[in-house]
Amino acid sequence: MFYPLQLDLSDKSRLEQAAVVLNPASSKRLIGQAVAALPEVKNAYANGRLAVSTSTSSVFVLEALTGEKVSPYCYSVGMVAGGMLTSSIPDDREVPRFFLKGEKVEMEARDFFNDMEKGDCVVKGANAVDPQGNIGVLAANPQGGTIGAIMSRVAVRGVPAIFPVGLEKSIACVPGAAAGWGQLSLSRCMGLPSWLFPVTSGLAVTEIQALGVLAGVAVRHIASGGIGGSEGAVVLLLEGYEENVARAWDLVQSVKDEPAVEVPRHKFCE
Repeated sequence: MFYPLQLDLSDKSRLEQAAVVLNPASSKRLIGQAVAALPEVKNAYANGRLAVSTSTSSVFVLEALTGEKVSPYCYSVGMVAGGMLTSSIPDDREVPRFFLKGEKVEMEARDFFNDMEKGDCVVKGANAVDPQGNIGVLAANPQGGTIGAIMSRVAVRGVPAIFPVGLEKSIACVPGAAAGWGQLSLSRCMGLPSWLFPVTSGLAVTEIQALGVLAGVAVRHIASGGIGGSEGAVVLLLEGYEENVARAWDLVQSVKDEPAVEVPRHKFCE
């Protein structure tokens, strides 16, 4: 499901509208700021256990929350890059960041997840989101990798799992996309044989929820795509009171120059 929003738009006479364009990297920055501001994330970071699992989107959450700057490429394992389902080079990788009451701890992911309880939280990137807020995560690991560990150790306990995911990754239906195939059923694959792991119990945070959380505006996704560096862009309609629309506009402007995520090398291109 999508992260729930509570917006006050009751005075229709005061509503204003604006249209904005966000490229994928700018969306990651904006969504990262919003996820870091969520009460579930802030409380887990300050008072419990917070896992910021590896993904390029998670980097922006990490920086907004702690100030630590990490290369998005190095904070990623599986990725879609160079037209391939691929992965980063092991020597290049940063370890995932786990926090216990604000202090960084180094542990295996499964061990950290095993100790999670009420009040804790996990942040995990995603590869797909559908109109119902279902999440899809590509898994090349035969045991399901990080998302498998999250679902079997975290979600089963009701610990919130937050998924920052840009609308560029919108698909029609995650459960439908995941049905009827798997890693071993593929006779050919451009890169690592993977499966789309469906997640119906996570909390998806897209640009829509991000601008709702940070600026109090309602957002509609009205177009996608572009050329000349705007491939993967999303066009959004903002609706709200003047002060909220102005705040949202300034937020978008502040992330507009975010550089595209660079991939210096990967499994199929060293």
